[in-house]
Amino acid sequence: MKRFILTICAAVLCVASMAATKSYTLLSPDGRLSVDVQAGEQLTYALHYDGEQVLQPSALALHLTDGTVLGEQCRVLKVHRRSVNEKIASPLYFKSEVCDHYNALSLDLRGGVTVEFRAYDEGAAYRFITQRKEPFKVEREVVEYNFGAPHKTWIAYANLVNYAKISDKHDPFVTSFENMYHHVTLPEVKSDSYAFTPVVVDTGSVKVCIAESNVQHYPGTFVYNPDGSNSLKGIAAPLPKVVKQGGYNKLQGIVHERHPYIAECEGVSKLPWRIAIVAQNDYELLNNDMVYRLAEPSRLSDISWIRPGKVAWEWWNHWGLRGVDFEAGINTATYKEYINFAADNGIEYIILDEGWATRYKNDLMDIVPNIDLAAIVEHGRSKGVGVILWAGYNALCNDAERICEHYSKMGIKGFKIDFLDRDDADMIDYMYKTAEIAARHKLVIDYHGCTKPAGLNRTYPNVLNFEGVMGLETMKFGRYGESTDMPRNDVILPYLRMVAGPIDYTQGAMRNANKKNFRAISAAPMSQGTRVHQMALYTIFVSPLSMMCDSPSNYRDEQECTDFIASFPVVWEQTVPLDGKIGEYVAMARRKGESWYVGAVTSWEPRTLTLDLSKVLGEGDYRAEVFRDGANAHQQAEDYVHEHIDIPANRHISISLAPGGGYVMKITKR
Repeated sequence: MKRFILTICAAVLCVASMAATKSYTLLSPDGRLSVDVQAGEQLTYALHYDGEQVLQPSALALHLTDGTVLGEQCRVLKVHRRSVNEKIASPLYFKSEVCDHYNALSLDLRGGVTVEFRAYDEGAAYRFITQRKEPFKVEREVVEYNFGAPHKTWIAYANLVNYAKISDKHDPFVTSFENMYHHVTLPEVKSDSYAFTPVVVDTGSVKVCIAESNVQHYPGTFVYNPDGSNSLKGIAAPLPKVVKQGGYNKLQGIVHERHPYIAECEGVSKLPWRIAIVAQNDYELLNNDMVYRLAEPSRLSDISWIRPGKVAWEWWNHWGLRGVDFEAGINTATYKEYINFAADNGIEYIILDEGWATRYKNDLMDIVPNIDLAAIVEHGRSKGVGVILWAGYNALCNDAERICEHYSKMGIKGFKIDFLDRDDADMIDYMYKTAEIAARHKLVIDYHGCTKPAGLNRTYPNVLNFEGVMGLETMKFGRYGESTDMPRNDVILPYLRMVAGPIDYTQGAMRNANKKNFRAISAAPMSQGTRVHQMALYTIFVSPLSMMCDSPSNYRDEQECTDFIASFPVVWEQTVPLDGKIGEYVAMARRKGESWYVGAVTSWEPRTLTLDLSKVLGEGDYRAEVFRDGANAHQQAEDYVHEHIDIPANRHISISLAPGGGYVMKITKR
């Protein structure tokens, strides 16, 4: 009898549990995307697009160190719905304004937490908002992306380059966020390596791009596949407990011990947005701005002093001057010559990369004897060229307020901050704090050796650029450079990494090589692919602080190419993808003022494309200045044709791209 009663009680509890599960549906403004939420024993969401399930029920929860789990055994206290349709000004972006149009569903749950879901025409997002009385610690966050089949995915694992120099033990969360992308099925995604986002999963009918935004006081999230399933799980770096100076030239902060939790949060906190972008065509990802629109709005009331622009950069070309009467290198005369070149070509900045401050001392006030920094700054001021300084993370971390104040008063315009190599909550806080200090002293920031952007550039618009990308610098590095397929990388990045935000790829090489004759030469570097491929990247990549990586001597030898790329805008008013396929090719149009700039690049596979310019051009007659691959570009990568053409009335342009080739033009109305 007792067993019978227990059985009945268990059945009643089971039915009660099932009855307690509540379901909610949230539709995108156009009705094609639905977010299906279930709140019961586990909080889950799923996505449907045009009636087809593209993401199966996936759990979301927060495990706190006190044993509380937010997102399990859910009791919904209140439901809120709203619709928003507004414009967001984005003056330092790849479009002048962003359309923020979505429907929202917020569930107030027991435990002092709200989960907000948003449905856009282009995808969905959710986040946790806490309203607890006391601060709390997050042990881990449950982040899942469950798919129904072994779909193909584009994924880049966190690289461990030089990790032995960074730490005496393997730390999977120490990475410079630079790696090539792999194209594998979901079950083939590694269980023992973590991949940084964005990641793209191809369901066959749509592309699902996984990203995040508004990451503050919280670590960035990696994904991996622990069990060989058709799912990706989230994982984040534990919060550092002991950090000491060390690593490359003692520039890094080395984590010696971590806490058993990932974040310390205030009672009232907004956690990061988890984003699933949905695109029917690959090229739709080229114009997606969900990371930007979900970020916290700018904290700066005045951004008039922020000057985007191009930079004459010396490190990649190894201070490669010719025809001067001094020995080029890290000295005052060399940097004055870079300033002269920048002024002659309308380039806004030069940069002093690593070496201007004494190595190993970790002191940015200790300038090497060969550099008269005040004289360099004054020469730049007289020529209308700003000076940016490279800084190792640890050196700037020690006394950021004093350093920023000192160099701002001298006339320095910003810092390129390098070797961050982590995105735990401690490093994320550093990036926000440094951006705030720099803004107070009217300094721009370019983060290097860093995580991908996740909204920081909207919150602090003085952060103009981020590396976090396998960029052109790789071409200098011996066998590593020679084993890298850069043209393929160039036609992957715009669909994945660039969805997160701007990239400091450092294009602009004037020494160009095909697959057979490429060599990685540190002191005389070259690019893979054609000359026009390099030029077209100024249209393809979003880069508000955009490097011109080659030497003034090489640019002067190629003045018509230099004139063209030096005149390119670095922020845009409108962006229109023309065509593209991940890993194969990209074709993009961007507008500044009345002019349209069109660029196309391909992998090592040559191809012919027909570009439909009716997507961007209105009525009237148009003429274009064109750079295209020459007839022998497949053998001599520097071969190109420079011409002017009339845009035909039907607006269709047929272009031919050599292996690793490119095409670029500026279109103006007659």
